[in-house]
Amino acid sequence: MRPRVWPPIALAIAAVTLSPLPRAQDAASVKIDVNVVNVIFDVRDKRGGFIGNLNKDDFTISEDGKQHEIKFFNRETDLPLTIGLLIDSSASQANLIESEKSSAYKFFGSVLRPKDLAFLISFADNAELLQDYTNSAKLLQKGLGYLHPNASLSGGMNPGPVPVISNPRVLNDAVYLASAEQLRGQVGRKVLLMVTAGDDRGSRYDTLKAIEATQRADAVIYGVYHVDSTYHDHCVPSRERIMARSAPDRPSDGTLRRLADETGGHVFHVDKKNTLDDAFKELQDAMRSQYAIGYTPMNPAKDGAFRHIEIHTRNKDWKVQARKGYYATAAQQ
Repeated sequence: MRPRVWPPIALAIAAVTLSPLPRAQDAASVKIDVNVVNVIFDVRDKRGGFIGNLNKDDFTISEDGKQHEIKFFNRETDLPLTIGLLIDSSASQANLIESEKSSAYKFFGSVLRPKDLAFLISFADNAELLQDYTNSAKLLQKGLGYLHPNASLSGGMNPGPVPVISNPRVLNDAVYLASAEQLRGQVGRKVLLMVTAGDDRGSRYDTLKAIEATQRADAVIYGVYHVDSTYHDHCVPSRERIMARSAPDRPSDGTLRRLADETGGHVFHVDKKNTLDDAFKELQDAMRSQYAIGYTPMNPAKDGAFRHIEIHTRNKDWKVQARKGYYATAAQQ
């Protein structure tokens, strides 16, 4: 297949005109109870290690401040997994992309099982679908082969009567489209894995819209913060020239952390002590240590309101990472 590009003019209508592919192997075996809220989460100890051997009695759950009865509880390692890998191909990543391809391919080889699926999206000045749903390592490797850095190398805003963003990074658009088009309607565990060097630059959708789309898809965002410091050092003179026109493109994981925190995920940093392969290994450990809690809301109204969820543990040293809530909408919405 050739990569599919979501151009800016199509962003607002993509979720309506393009439908996610069905997960055919699960259609007959998975029955969804629309009256049960399912929350996937993980737990870490005070040193940051994942805890994978807890049981139902270790938790309580509340919605909008009211404690609810836990209807079911289980480890999530046996549920089918859909992974969307979103890779930043902005100009600042030119020196990192080859290592990202290699680590991503090894990650898929380790984590994907027969009922799991994955898709690939790159994002710079637009969001581009490099590979649709597949379980094939060969197709995923071919999709990674389409990944190339964006050609624009200047930072900030280009001078001129109409400022144009250089080194664009439509992070929010990529999240929105991956959630609203690719993931919504899928069953099982749903994860967006983002490999990026910084905050959003140039998206049509803001971060709140990206978070809402991910929450409506019942997906979790994990981030790998991967920065080429040499690129940003070389861009300092360019920054000084455009300081009066635009904020500089300094590396920051602020947007990535916000996306992860609101959806129940984590951000893993690549630095001198932690390699890219280490980050992917930690991500793999996180997905193998997930739990699921299901409960029936006391408020049955499907009014579209956002309901806040809190999960508490019996041990104050344990930290639960879960989505902040969900939108109470009818199944067809």
